[in-house]
Amino acid sequence: MGYERDTAESIDTRRLASGGPWEERYGYARVVRRGSLVVVSGCTAMADEGYVIGGVSVYDQARESMERVVQALDRVGAGLPDVVQTRMYVTDIERSDEVGRAHREVFGEHPPATAMVEVARLIDPRLLVEVEAMAVVATPH
Repeated sequence: MGYERDTAESIDTRRLASGGPWEERYGYARVVRRGSLVVVSGCTAMADEGYVIGGVSVYDQARESMERVVQALDRVGAGLPDVVQTRMYVTDIERSDEVGRAHREVFGEHPPATAMVEVARLIDPRLLVEVEAMAVVATPH
């Protein structure tokens, strides 16, 4: 008994950049939607002008990072109810409550599966939090 696999040609794939400083240099998209699957690359609080939104506040950086995830989702027709997983990278796990509070405020009514992982550092030493997400939308487009 066989099954028919979808091929790359049969599934619409959208890859969108945000214009961030590392996307072209490192060759990645901010958000990719393939059929009903949406994956958002790691988002931080780095402003286009080179400063960090939220300064040294891990809560403010987390909140900004998550808002950028929401913006990326919106660009491909997805929203918070579609998010099934988030992953938060933090440089100081002792401040996890602040990051968790921001996550609860953004995703509270639609809690995804998640993980918070401490890392030695992020791509810029001023960054304290990076957030990525995966979503599945009800109808592919």
